[in-house]
Amino acid sequence: MALSSVFWRLNLLSKPSVSLRALKPFKPKPRPMSSLPISSKSNSSNFSASKNPTFLDPKPRTPYPQHDLIVLGIETSCDDTAAAVVKSNGEILSQVISSQADLLAQYGGVAPKMAEEAHLQVIDRVVQEALDKANLTERDLSAVAVTIGPGLSLCLRVGVRKARKIAGTFSLPIIGVHHMEAHALVARLTEQELQFPFMALLISGGHNVLILARDLGHYVQLGTTIDDAIGEAYDKIAKWLGLDLRRSGGPAIEELAQEGDAKSIKFSTPMKQHKDCNFSYAGLKTQVRLAIESKNINATIPVSSATSEDRRSRADIAASFQRVAVLHLEERCERAIEWALKIEPSVKHMVVSGGVASNQYVRARLDQVVKKNNLQLVCPPPSLCTDNGVMVAWTGIENFCMGRFDPPPPADEPEDIEFDLRPRWPLGEEYAEGRSEARSMRTARIHPSLTSLVQASLQQQL
Repeated sequence: MALSSVFWRLNLLSKPSVSLRALKPFKPKPRPMSSLPISSKSNSSNFSASKNPTFLDPKPRTPYPQHDLIVLGIETSCDDTAAAVVKSNGEILSQVISSQADLLAQYGGVAPKMAEEAHLQVIDRVVQEALDKANLTERDLSAVAVTIGPGLSLCLRVGVRKARKIAGTFSLPIIGVHHMEAHALVARLTEQELQFPFMALLISGGHNVLILARDLGHYVQLGTTIDDAIGEAYDKIAKWLGLDLRRSGGPAIEELAQEGDAKSIKFSTPMKQHKDCNFSYAGLKTQVRLAIESKNINATIPVSSATSEDRRSRADIAASFQRVAVLHLEERCERAIEWALKIEPSVKHMVVSGGVASNQYVRARLDQVVKKNNLQLVCPPPSLCTDNGVMVAWTGIENFCMGRFDPPPPADEPEDIEFDLRPRWPLGEEYAEGRSEARSMRTARIHPSLTSLVQASLQQQL
């Protein structure tokens, strides 16, 4: 597969209800620029994605000018339209998110076409508000970073088109960002001591990934979901229990579960017989659905209107589901820590990020697992766990400082041009012991992993 001069180039191929909210800026301790990795601008050409790639250690390279960088980050991979402005010292100048909560409640989940229209409706306003709150204009920016995958193609396209328009008009470099890498790296913005290598559990509505982050752009996938992600299970079960989806299923179930008995219903822990680090939530969802049917729970009756007995039944199911769902995470993380320490004995931190990482029960349980293994748990603030522009901007900064970016696109790009989006884009290469016979993931139209692209680029430089 032929690559362009920079390995993630955004290659060219020949009125829903939303609510806009500006988030209070989070101000971490300034991060010294010396702690950021530095290399010269990377180039790449032809490569093949090997099943067992040879990983290369980047050699010291000439620093690329990086002081006082100001990057605009744009995120539209799924159901939130987000933008933020971040400085290279870690200061968040602004962040704005337009939520599609009403659409989620109306359709019981993400409807791609409706989500795209919602993005189109607010993208200009979200970006402008992010700039206004930062007291900047496009001319003050150093670069623009934008999520190019994984995610929904229709949604990704909205953000990419906006980012390229700004970058082309104001002659700014553009950085294509991997959505899951951004979830992992945002922890380096908020936690000064977090250096490579580290582990990360990335959990959201569409993803369940356990990785070992060996360096920027160098990730080993220890485990992933073979069917549904934990966030999707939370959302679906919240819908079946008649909960308010405008705040998403995770917070709704977490709150209701506090009223229930977590051991009242004996759900089976998924994949007990598989000694790997992969996840599965499809079977647990089926168990919960059958329990709901056996209790004659009517999801059309909101939990707020349920009888006390009915509410208690729903709370018991929510609590029992959450206990087993998180126990599955705990067991997989235990084994992943063992594997990671074999590969990189110097690992000291485990990052838990993604929308589900906002769940306090999840954090508390995983903190126990991590401490038992003499590691430290690192969780970004809840506002930076869910999809946001800050994580995209910061990941853009880290990659920009390594010279990994594209030149400004043409200012006169046609509106109907199609882009090389990456809706199915693995973050890392699979760890050999992590390959599971239970895996049933589709492999068609999966883009070569980010790690394989970075390693191919480094190979070209030798």
